[in-house]
Amino acid sequence: MRRSHPSRRSVPRPSTKSRSIQNAVVIVTGAGRGIGRATAELFAREGARVVLGARTARELRATCSAIRAAGGDAVARVTDIGSARQARALVTLALRRYGRVDLLINNAGILGPRVPLARYPPRAWDKVLRINLTGTFHVTQEAARIMARRRSGCIITVSSSVGRVGRAGWGAYAVSKFGAEGLSQVLADELRSTGVCVVTFNPGGTRTRMRAEAYPREDRSKLRDPAVAARALLRLAARSSTTLSGRAFDLTNLPGGPLR
Repeated sequence: MRRSHPSRRSVPRPSTKSRSIQNAVVIVTGAGRGIGRATAELFAREGARVVLGARTARELRATCSAIRAAGGDAVARVTDIGSARQARALVTLALRRYGRVDLLINNAGILGPRVPLARYPPRAWDKVLRINLTGTFHVTQEAARIMARRRSGCIITVSSSVGRVGRAGWGAYAVSKFGAEGLSQVLADELRSTGVCVVTFNPGGTRTRMRAEAYPREDRSKLRDPAVAARALLRLAARSSTTLSGRAFDLTNLPGGPLR
């Protein structure tokens, strides 16, 4: 993606708290807004080289421009991860630009209808599973192959509480998150001897567009800013190890203690 006009949103200079992220090559899916954008900007501030993927070109350009305007290193590609070809192209972009992949943040996803499964539209079911589960598989598979060969890396998949305990009315979204949890556990076990860490993270109630779609009458002022989830993801990445691999995290059980 070509450079676009810099965004007015400032991205502060790197801190000294996460040196292990310095120069790391990080792929972030769903990087156009919300948790994905906040994560991409934070990792760039910490000195990572970020590879951004999202379906909406305008939002993706805005994220990339904000990072570059602040002196960060970022490259972006419009990507529908539900397409194996496009998912592969995103990972290939990271390899061609930076020569490796150190970290994958699987954040892309859609909500789908909030209706009971007995009335769930089959086409909507297919779309949600294609992006949230199959798409996550596509990107994860490509990145895992690279990391396993290098015997180093970390894959963090953004999950949800409804992907850990089933709740009525969450339909394909919940099923896709259960699937992503299972995908991560299986992969963690398969890669345990390679040094690659695979975990999931549930950010909880966060002020995002998807949350507003799910709870249109909710008081958004009581929700966490996406920056909180971004800080949690940074901590998981900085402290990743094979001893953590296969685990499911949220803000209360992060390595190093809870994050508020």
